[in-house]
Amino acid sequence: MNKKDLRVNAINMLKSQSEIKRKQIEEELTEQLIHSTFWENAAVIGITMAQGFEWDTKSIIEIAWAQGKEVCVPKCSPQDKLLNFYKITSFNELEVVYYNLLEPIPEKTESVLKEQIDLLMVPGLLFDREGFRVGFGGGYYDRFLANFPNTTVSLLCEEQLVSQLPKESFDIPVEYLITEKNIINTIR
Repeated sequence: MNKKDLRVNAINMLKSQSEIKRKQIEEELTEQLIHSTFWENAAVIGITMAQGFEWDTKSIIEIAWAQGKEVCVPKCSPQDKLLNFYKITSFNELEVVYYNLLEPIPEKTESVLKEQIDLLMVPGLLFDREGFRVGFGGGYYDRFLANFPNTTVSLLCEEQLVSQLPKESFDIPVEYLITEKNIINTIR
């Protein structure tokens, strides 16, 4: 199956989950994350504002703030397909942009260099046990990860974990996969 078909199937699977099941999985993912050593050791968290069928990140951001961590959220630059992260201290510093994405308002926020992000939460639709993923198809994260020096992690349910995915030369694996059951370390 090609990446486009895999994307469609994964989105349909995620959308078909009951609200009760989703909430339970989200709670388990959050607990696994915030009790991990890489979370505890991180002062600056890079994370997207999830929407729709994606795993909720709003509560994770609120926990980070409550623990005194800095939170930075990406802004996409469609012309060059790059991500730029900005520190947010309130959800009021976000605006709705194309595709209904919530992104930081640059004039109200502070730019953060990729080296300053201790822990980067990488979104995706499907993952294999080596940390490779099928994302949303824009290549934004693959470009950002190309020389990212710190820890990467993704949140996913067991159903998003597959035995094999098509890989391309520019694909960069995520170091840790957090499912509702465990944390998978993909680093060799």
